[in-house]
Amino acid sequence: MKKILTAVVATIALTTSSALLAKSAAESVMVQDPYARAMPPGQPNSGSFMTFKNMDSVDHAVVDAKSPVSKVVELHTHIHENGMMMMRRIDKIDIPANGETVLKPGGLHVMFIGLKQDLVVGKKVPVTLIFEDGSKKEIEAPVRKIMMKMKSMPGMKMHKMH
Repeated sequence: MKKILTAVVATIALTTSSALLAKSAAESVMVQDPYARAMPPGQPNSGSFMTFKNMDSVDHAVVDAKSPVSKVVELHTHIHENGMMMMRRIDKIDIPANGETVLKPGGLHVMFIGLKQDLVVGKKVPVTLIFEDGSKKEIEAPVRKIMMKMKSMPGMKMHKMH
């Protein structure tokens, strides 16, 4: 009986210590080089970009984001549909185990819809990232001016996005 009790106590102790060592997605995913796109005054929308590095041996995902700078925040990607590039809302941004996912202009991004303020170069945008396990990570994305690179197309000229 004493051996069984000792084994049960040891099992509980190991289970508890393993649970304590397990990290949340927010603790396991590093956010590198976050930034938000500066927009000319009066523009209703903008985006934020960054790199997610998953330091865990299991996959994680960002499932939502929040920011006080806009009425709505959505996770987006660009897709090629019927000969046109279009933005589409997505349910999550996957981050593979021991891997990384890059959010960049023309690809995955956090979309700010209905800006409540101008995004001015030098300011910072607070963003809360929400992961699949419910954990959250608060980041600040400095506002940057981003130059869009347009592929050479007849009748199209290169221009700056503010």
